Amino acid sequence: MRRLNSNVIGIDQGEVEVFSDFASGGEMWTGEGARERRKRVRFSEPFRGSPAVQVGLSLWDIDSEANIRADLAADRIGPEGFDLVFRTWGDSRVARVRMTWTAIGELKGEDDWDLY
Repeated sequence: MRRLNSNVIGIDQGEVEVFSDFASGGEMWTGEGARERRKRVRFSEPFRGSPAVQVGLSLWDIDSEANIRADLAADRIGPEGFDLVFRTWGDSRVARVRMTWTAIGELKGEDDWDLY
């Protein structure tokens, strides 16, 4: 359980096209084995610390003749942003992926002081 100790809580969210490999013949569409794509996301304003981040699929265009495999993650989460991660493996053929994300965490308040 994460406790938020601030009266200033921020929620930021968005949607990002992570890749589109069908038209270009990219490795997610034509390759086999372990494959990964990352997309850096920057928050609209920094959080006080690393927020909780949830990710999901809003679009996936995938070949139905092969096995359908996907692993979604948020990685390298910090106050200013994180990496959206999409992984697949084996014979899965993925043409394109769009992911959504939501970040919830403490924001700096007007009365917060930065001591150097």
